[in-house]
Amino acid sequence: MANARSTTWIAILYGGFIAGTIDIGVASLINGISPLVILRAIASGLLGKAAFQGGLPVSLLGLGLQWAMSLLIAAIFVFAARQWTWLNRRWAIAGAFYGVVVFVVMEYVVVPLSAAWPKAHFTTTSLIENLLAMMLFGLIVAFFARGYAE
Repeated sequence: MANARSTTWIAILYGGFIAGTIDIGVASLINGISPLVILRAIASGLLGKAAFQGGLPVSLLGLGLQWAMSLLIAAIFVFAARQWTWLNRRWAIAGAFYGVVVFVVMEYVVVPLSAAWPKAHFTTTSLIENLLAMMLFGLIVAFFARGYAE
C-alpha cells in the first residue's frame, strides 16, 4: 500500500512539474515573449491586468499557479490511469487526447471565469500551436502515469 502511494505521488510530481515547466517554455516560444511575461499572464488569472505591472514576485506567483494547476491536471490523469489500465497501455493516445480535453477546459471554462487578461483570440495557426502544446503536456503526464501509476 505504501509503495503504491509513493509511486502515485512520483507520477504526479514528475508529470506535473515537468509538463508544467515545459508548457511555460513552449508558450514563450509560441508567443515570442519572455517566460517571465508568460508567468505574469498566468498570474493575471488572479490579479487581472495589474499582473503586468508587477515584477519578479508576480512572475513567481504565476509559476506557483502554473505548477499547482499542472499538479492537479497530472493527479486527475494518474488517478484515472490507476482505475482504467487501458490509459497506461495506450498512454500516447490517451495523453494526447487528455491534452485536448485540458485545452478545452482551460480555454473555455477556467480562463473565462478568471480575471485573466487579455482574453485569448485564436487565429487558425495559434489554435493549432496551442492545441499541440497541450497535447505535448498530456503526453508528458501520461508518460509518467504509465511508468508509475500501476
